[in-house]
Amino acid sequence: MQINSKSIKKHFEKSMDKYNENALVQADMANQLVQEVLKYRNNFDKILELGCGTGLLTEKVIEKITFKNYYANDIVEKSKNYISKILPNSEFIHGNAQRIKPPADIDLIISNAMFQWFVNLEPVITYYKNFLEKDGILAFSTFGLKNFYELKDISGLALNYLTSEDVKAILAKNFDILYCHEYTETLEFETPLALLAHMKNTGVNSLTSKTWTVKEVKSFCEKYMEKFEKTKLTYNPIIVIAKIK
Repeated sequence: MQINSKSIKKHFEKSMDKYNENALVQADMANQLVQEVLKYRNNFDKILELGCGTGLLTEKVIEKITFKNYYANDIVEKSKNYISKILPNSEFIHGNAQRIKPPADIDLIISNAMFQWFVNLEPVITYYKNFLEKDGILAFSTFGLKNFYELKDISGLALNYLTSEDVKAILAKNFDILYCHEYTETLEFETPLALLAHMKNTGVNSLTSKTWTVKEVKSFCEKYMEKFEKTKLTYNPIIVIAKIK
């Protein structure tokens, strides 16, 4: 599906105040990401975080990892308010992560639950390789093919998700893969309407730029109840740590 960056920005901006309390899987992913980075290195000169959002990952990074300079990027300018409260000395870089120009000689680029929004991952990986210093680390989490399969089954909405093998094949051209782990996690809800509210509060309703009508929401809920015994939503995280060759 085609991704509208303006739609992504709009929906994530609206979800920010409720994001952290709803982003349970994303919080676990952020924690895993930092824990895996620590196995290889815990001290950096320059860190660049892509898609920093409300600072869910930022908080975990500054708890465990030491650094001299922290650069935080997000497409939503409001994100700067969240990051400045967590890390006042950080430098915020506003803009689409595919087009920003970060400083050179970064030794850690890190991102949580954001890379799935790139329509084509390979040129993004190649682009950011150029900003990493020798032995620099790229650490990110994304989602695999089974992500939100219940939603896709009923509505047909889905991103162009990759498998962990696809991701490793792209990275292998410029990086040594230190760690790559794919798994699934399921959240359960009382009703399909509660599931949709969860997606809205985590910004994932930006899968479509179109606002659903009351009739469409009702139809989705009815189809969901017919198709599945329990109201659940499957997440399919992929955690990756790679070192530049």
